[in-house]
Amino acid sequence: MVKDLKNGECFRADHLIEAHLEKMLGDKKTSENRKNEIKELLPRIDGMSKDDMAECLKNYNMKSPVSGNDLSEPIEFNLMFSTSIGPTGHLKGFLRPETAQGIFVNFKRLLEFNQGRLPFAGAQIGNSFRNEISPRSGLIRVREFTMAEIEHFCDPTDKSHAKFANLADLDINLYSACNQLDGKSPEKWKLGEAVKEKLIANETLGYFMGRISQFLTKFGVDPNRLRFRQHLSNEMAHYAKDCWDAECKTSYGWVECVGCADRSCYDLTQHTKATGKGVIGKEFRQDAKSVIEYLSSLSSEELTTLDTDLKENGEVAITVKEKEFTLKPDMVNIKSYQKTVHVEEIVPSVIEPSFGIGRIMYSIFEHNFRIREGDEQRTYLSLPAVIAPYKCSVLPLSNNPEFQQFVKGLSEALTKADVSHKVDDSSGSIGRRYARTDAIAIPFGITIDFDTLKEPHTATLRERDSMKQIRAPIADLPNLVRELALGKQDWQQVLDTYPLFEQQESSNK
Repeated sequence: MVKDLKNGECFRADHLIEAHLEKMLGDKKTSENRKNEIKELLPRIDGMSKDDMAECLKNYNMKSPVSGNDLSEPIEFNLMFSTSIGPTGHLKGFLRPETAQGIFVNFKRLLEFNQGRLPFAGAQIGNSFRNEISPRSGLIRVREFTMAEIEHFCDPTDKSHAKFANLADLDINLYSACNQLDGKSPEKWKLGEAVKEKLIANETLGYFMGRISQFLTKFGVDPNRLRFRQHLSNEMAHYAKDCWDAECKTSYGWVECVGCADRSCYDLTQHTKATGKGVIGKEFRQDAKSVIEYLSSLSSEELTTLDTDLKENGEVAITVKEKEFTLKPDMVNIKSYQKTVHVEEIVPSVIEPSFGIGRIMYSIFEHNFRIREGDEQRTYLSLPAVIAPYKCSVLPLSNNPEFQQFVKGLSEALTKADVSHKVDDSSGSIGRRYARTDAIAIPFGITIDFDTLKEPHTATLRERDSMKQIRAPIADLPNLVRELALGKQDWQQVLDTYPLFEQQESSNK
C-alpha cells in the first residue's frame, strides 16, 4: 500500500496505479507513444514487485487521487484480519481469508469416504475475510464476502478427466499470458484445442474452466463480456502450474469473479527449490521455477547428455522461454539408478475453482439490467428464469369478484407444481403491474381476464423480455411455467404450440 504523506490516508498501490494509468489512457493529451507504453504495462500490474510499483509511481508522477498530495514508497500490508483468542488475549489468530483450508484439514477423512481412491473432490461455501485497504464498488471489493470453493484431488501423473470429451467443442474466450504481454486481444478457442496445444495445462483444469463458463452463462453472464485471463508467470503462486481467472466486464472494468488453478502439490524439497532457496533459486531467482520445470521435462537420454556436457565443459547453456541460462555442476546433480517400487506414495495435485459469490451476483445484475425501447423510465431485470426468485406472477385484470376463484385455484396449482409465484391483485392498470413484476425479474405473467370466465377456461401467459403473450387452458399453465423455469422448454416452443394473444398491453403505467 501507499500513504498520503500529509493526511495519512492509505491506498492499495496496484489499484491506484491501475486507475491512474487507465485515466491517462483516456486522456486526449496523452501522446500515442505514452498510450502504447501504458497498454503494455497494464497487464503486468498484478505481478509487480514492491520495487516495480515504486518505479512506476515515480515515472508517472502519481499523487493521491483524493488530495493530490505526495505518496509514500509502497509498503507491505497483511490482508488477513488478526484477532486475539481466549480470555487472556495472548493467543493470536486470524480470520480465514479463504474457505478451502477446511477441506485440506479433512483430507484424510474425505479420502476414506471415497474408499481411498483418486480422483475425488470436496466443496465448501462460507464467509471469508480480508482486510481491504480501500473497500469500494459495492459488492466488488469488501472486507467480508461469500466464497464457494471446490478442491478436486487427482493423481499428479494423470490429469485426464472422464467427462472432458463432453466439453471439448465448447467455445471459450481465452486471454493468454502471451497475448497480454504482446498487447493482443483475447481469442476464441475450442476447449479441446486449447488443451491439446497446452495453452491450458491439462484436461481436468480445462474441464472445470468449461463448466465455469457454462455455469456463468446459464445464470445470466453475457458471453460477450466474459473471458478467461491466464496469470502471468510473475503473478502465479509458486505451487501453481497453471491458473486462469474468469473475468466479467462491468462498469468497473474487468472484474475477477472465479479463479481456476492447478495447484500442483510439491513435497518439502520441491517447495524449497520452487521458492528459490536452492542453488538454482539463488542464481536465477524468479526464473528458477521455469528452469526446474525444463529440467524435469527432459528425457533420460537428454539428462545423460546434459550430465556428460557438464562434466566435460564445466557448464552448459540452455534456453527456456526464449531466455538463455548457464548451468554449472553445483546446480544440478544427475544420478541414474534402478529401484523396485512396492508402494508408491504421492502428494495429490489439486485443481481449485474458487467462486466469489458477490462479484458473480453483481455481474449478473449489471449484465441483465434492461431499459424498454422508447421508454427510458421503464427498466427491468432480464434474469434467466432458472435463477429468478419468482417464476411467475398471477394478475387479475381487475378487482372483479368473479376472478378471485380462478386466482386462488391457479395459485394453489402453481404451489403444488413447486412454482414460486407472486399474486398482484392491487389496484392500478395491468401495464403498471406488468412493469412492477418486470422490475423484480419475474420472467412470466399469467393474466386472468374476462375471457377466462368463459368455458373452456383459459388465461394469457406473458413472457417478460419479448412481452409476447399466448392464450392457454388454465389447467396447462402450472406445468408449462414449471418446464419453462427449469429450461425443459423454451419460449419459442410455447409460441409454436399455443395461439398468440394479439391484444397489445396498455402503455399506461
